[in-house]
Amino acid sequence: MKFSVTVNLLVLGWLLVASESRAQRLLQYVNPDIGTAHSRWFFYTPAAVPYGMAKLAPATNAHYGNASGWEAVGYDTRQNSIEGFVHFHEWQVGGVSFMPTTGELQVTPGDLEDPDGGYRSRFDRANQVAEPGYYRVRLDDYAITAELTATKRVGFHRYTFPASDQAHVLLDIGNVQGESGEVVDASVRMVDATHVEGFVSTYPKYVHTYDPGGRVNMYFFGEISKAPDSVDAFTAAGTQSGTDTATGKGAGLALNYATAAGETIELKVGLSYTSVANAKANLLAEAPTLTFDGARTAAQATWERELGKIRVESPDEEDKTKFYTGLFHALLGRGVASDVNGAYPRHGGQTGQLPEGGPGAGFEFMNTDAIWGGFWNITQLWALSYPEWYGNYVNTQLQVYRDKGWFADGLANSEYVSGVGTNFVGLAVAAAYQAGIRNYDVDLAYEAVRANELHWRNRDFGSGKMDVKAFTDYGYVPFKQEYEQYEGEWFRTDSTGAYFANSHTLEYSFSAFAAAQMAKSLGKEDDYARLIQLSDGWQKILNPENQLMQPRLADGSFAENFDPYQPWRGFQEGNAMQYTFYVPHNPAGLVAALGRETFNDRLDSIFTASAKTDFGGGKEIDAFAGIKAIYNHGNQPCLHISWLFNFSGKPWLTQKWTRQICDTFYGTEPIHGYGYGQDEDQGQLGAWYVLSSLGLFDVKGFTDARPIVQLGSPLFPKATIQLGNRKTLVIEAQNTSQENVYVQSAELNGEPLENCWLYRDELMQGGRLVFTMGSQPNKNWGIETPPPSVQ
Repeated sequence: MKFSVTVNLLVLGWLLVASESRAQRLLQYVNPDIGTAHSRWFFYTPAAVPYGMAKLAPATNAHYGNASGWEAVGYDTRQNSIEGFVHFHEWQVGGVSFMPTTGELQVTPGDLEDPDGGYRSRFDRANQVAEPGYYRVRLDDYAITAELTATKRVGFHRYTFPASDQAHVLLDIGNVQGESGEVVDASVRMVDATHVEGFVSTYPKYVHTYDPGGRVNMYFFGEISKAPDSVDAFTAAGTQSGTDTATGKGAGLALNYATAAGETIELKVGLSYTSVANAKANLLAEAPTLTFDGARTAAQATWERELGKIRVESPDEEDKTKFYTGLFHALLGRGVASDVNGAYPRHGGQTGQLPEGGPGAGFEFMNTDAIWGGFWNITQLWALSYPEWYGNYVNTQLQVYRDKGWFADGLANSEYVSGVGTNFVGLAVAAAYQAGIRNYDVDLAYEAVRANELHWRNRDFGSGKMDVKAFTDYGYVPFKQEYEQYEGEWFRTDSTGAYFANSHTLEYSFSAFAAAQMAKSLGKEDDYARLIQLSDGWQKILNPENQLMQPRLADGSFAENFDPYQPWRGFQEGNAMQYTFYVPHNPAGLVAALGRETFNDRLDSIFTASAKTDFGGGKEIDAFAGIKAIYNHGNQPCLHISWLFNFSGKPWLTQKWTRQICDTFYGTEPIHGYGYGQDEDQGQLGAWYVLSSLGLFDVKGFTDARPIVQLGSPLFPKATIQLGNRKTLVIEAQNTSQENVYVQSAELNGEPLENCWLYRDELMQGGRLVFTMGSQPNKNWGIETPPPSVQ
């Protein structure tokens, strides 16, 4: 088979290269190595396009699996051997690993401590290149150079071999990869001399827990540039020489070659979650004649275009690296699951077909980690400049609602994989409506949003919020100490209450507010009255004696033996010190309840103390390193509170602390990238940096009937934003510097801004937003009218 490219594609590539040489290339500021110690499965996948299904990456430890289902796994900067190059990287989804080798055939990867005990290879990071859309590494044990790139649904490999009469390409299909969990079945076979196809079916930990009847299936169809001299098959039972088909656990093939020095072998691999036939169709649609170099050029042009929707200017190269690496992760973290023909994976291994007409037609079905905390960053970023992906997200959730009757906070091929036992999808959908993203059936969307907040009968366990009945009955979720571990289940939640009762109460109050605003916008006054009343649930767990959110029992008494620093007891992934500020929908109400002076003094002291530990867990490399702290930027529950000073009359403290978090929590090193103890859920921490460094944020996640944007401390002298409505917003921060973090004055399109906020629809008109910055706070600016709290 010949790998060729059309003249038009070559011309396009030359034009792209020429245009990039004339303008500043943004790809140079993306460093995929940042934060790769203790990083999640999706996190290091350089050979991909934004929201691609094909996310190719090297793995240092993928075959070790993931006993807890969520932990860091895949590529770790502290490990120095590679065991393969894996195609699928999503939340609870991983599989199809290829590896080139030379010498005596080995068909198991071996251990990190003993690279010679398997086919893994040592490598030197000096011989590694990782860029958006491209990856290259020299495998030292084999003197092979491996290169990877991708289109949306097709992965490309190019292996450059030394002279060898024992060269191999291993297709390791039937083994655990990353978060994929147990392999249920697998198959791989040569279709002819240069084509291969197969599948792997897995049972991830979170599918087992939240949607036990489901499975995650991955399919592929590949083209090989050179026919192998021979093929060996292997499974968990051993190797079969001269066989070109393998089935069952451990299934794989070894393609054997004699290679000349410098000889290249290329593979193009179409991927699908629905069938081998659709994997082949995806390959033929996206890359029938595309070469490796053509694919790389196109992938990197796509990244340049998407990153370029927000173009920042600064003499500080490190800040630009933080910015564009954060944006890279935000645009990488969720992936397409539907095929080019509209087929998508339905629950239980079925195949669905996306609608061709009506609201939402043409959307792409997505896989996604939980949106828990994502409304403080991912959805706001989408709404700013990438509304098509917000629309895809909403339409995906509505398709799941049609198919299964409930939203899915986390989603792996239509299987519920929530992980946090709650569900913020209704809030995210309501916010999309308020932000003007409405390319879906609005009536169905409201029906689903309402059900997510109020319905409990026959609710699927995997959809989360199993304590909705308790919340609607009591107005808060009763704390049940005995549910810490109940009948073998940790942190139980049911219709009578929950162990995470307080965090659930606060979250449900917020999401009830979002649903109430959507109801009000649609003229559903009865629903509005009920939901807005539920949004005050936070008041019922605020203990007036200690002014902290304290677990409350069904009889109305507060739980005894209360330690506000104790994580988990009543609070998901946090403690009372962190969660007491979790009233994003009504900051004015919280300020009034605590008293303005108490509120400001306590919150300011929290950040003063937290600055000493880099706003998280210090230098401990663990996702939960900061959950005992008073502030933990490495996880979701705290991400809005630095912005609350805008509501409490001291906006200069929002300017001070958001800038310090950008400067110290975020780094540019492999270990210190997103703090040290990070839980970077599919780009949400990166998105927070993007938004905050622009000086824009909304603690309510655009859930107001008329959303607002709070203003902070813009880090860059100039940012040019291509808004989702095709208008342009330029943000200028005159005199900004590491010392000049305080806003002295601001204006929008020549008109002075006296307040530290504006309505989002005003911002989305575009134009010039100009800040004048200084080294001392201007305590008279931004305080005239606080941002509206309850609308």
